[in-house]
Amino acid sequence: MSLIVHRIGPSCTIQDLGRNGFLSQGLSRSGAADQIALHEGAALLGQSPACAALEMAGIGGEFEAGKDTQIALTGAPMQASIDGAAVPWNASHLLLTGQRLTLGSAVRGNYGYLHLGGGIDSDVFLGSRSVHLTANVGRAVQVGDILPSASSHGEAGFKLRPDDRFAGGELRVVASFQTALFDQETLNRFARTEFRRGQRANRMGMQLESDGEGFAAAGQLNILSEVITIGDIQMTGTGRPFILLPECQTTGGYPRIATVLPCDLSRAAQSPADCAIRFKFVSLEEATEIQAAHSVELARLPNRVEPLIRDPNDIPDLLSYQLIGGMVSATD
Repeated sequence: MSLIVHRIGPSCTIQDLGRNGFLSQGLSRSGAADQIALHEGAALLGQSPACAALEMAGIGGEFEAGKDTQIALTGAPMQASIDGAAVPWNASHLLLTGQRLTLGSAVRGNYGYLHLGGGIDSDVFLGSRSVHLTANVGRAVQVGDILPSASSHGEAGFKLRPDDRFAGGELRVVASFQTALFDQETLNRFARTEFRRGQRANRMGMQLESDGEGFAAAGQLNILSEVITIGDIQMTGTGRPFILLPECQTTGGYPRIATVLPCDLSRAAQSPADCAIRFKFVSLEEATEIQAAHSVELARLPNRVEPLIRDPNDIPDLLSYQLIGGMVSATD
């Protein structure tokens, strides 16, 4: 199975769960900005969430099936159609040979995902197929590329109600190594503040804006650069926070006021510009319980998948179906 790329938006890359264990070599994890979307696609196609998918930032493209191909669409909802007929998001579909899938702009959120049955069979580097543009690992998908699937495995004709994570909201955080550099009043003000996602955002990080003065740490100009991780919230020289995302740098000297829980990073990445974001501090014990519960919910996703019931008005070849099989007499 494969898809031929006829049109593609900018910064569309192949992503999986990312590569871990290379921070000491200066390589951050990369991987899907919305990891929940990978699990949703896997549930819809009956496969592993480790399978690679196409991550589309804000806008999709047009794809032609080189062979009969099972696909799933998750993450930020986009306008979607097959040969001009609208198809639902957060569902799996069968693309017949020669049919074209068209994906438009995101209606909500930022990152949409196109999954293939068996996953996208791209090159593996350091145990992952994830492209890492800032580290020059791989490249963005281009017109003329062929997206091959790893196998013929996959199921189609299913839907899944998505987790609602496309409008900002509350992000839970834990104290970082440098939280103690901020006095208690600053920490309290940080937790009370309603932030807005700024225009400066990519796979490295997202800027937050707010009214009032910024947030500064004691002696922050003397902080030595040290290891940083995805989810850290750095305070720049202006006192405005940045949430670090999958392609963030591996070291830095800006003070970090807190770290977003991994289970809330998908909500952070999918928050659209100007939406409201607030932070809630939780203890390490609470964070461990929250993260464990999240893992359980992800494992249960396959149990939430339902058959996709199509509207007959949206089936262009309806008359080709055998609609009266199994009919019995009303009098016998």
